[in-house]
Amino acid sequence: MKKALFLFLAILAIILAASYAFIYYVPYSEGVRSGELIKFSRKGVLIKTYEGEISQGISGAQIFEFSVLDKDEEVIRDLQEFEGDYVKLYYMERYATFPWLGDTQYFITRVEQDESPHVRQ
Repeated sequence: MKKALFLFLAILAIILAASYAFIYYVPYSEGVRSGELIKFSRKGVLIKTYEGEISQGISGAQIFEFSVLDKDEEVIRDLQEFEGDYVKLYYMERYATFPWLGDTQYFITRVEQDESPHVRQ
């Protein structure tokens, strides 16, 4: 009985570890999105995560929501500095997420300030 319980717990631990590693390390897609950075904040009750939004249209009808990992301090600083500006976000999409990583499946890896195509000079 003890051997069967130990074997069951070991298999369960391996499955959980493999699932976590797959979700965390294997990206579903990678890409770039551009828009006006309209929101960037640290939110949550028990687990604080960095979350943001960019508007990809003139009327704000198309919103792209994203998360930023705590370890990406340079990205966090840049997003706080560029709030209200037009930005280009480089992201990695995961298959799923965990509550301690962020609310969305899109995680920003790099940010650049850009010029808005809507404003002609």
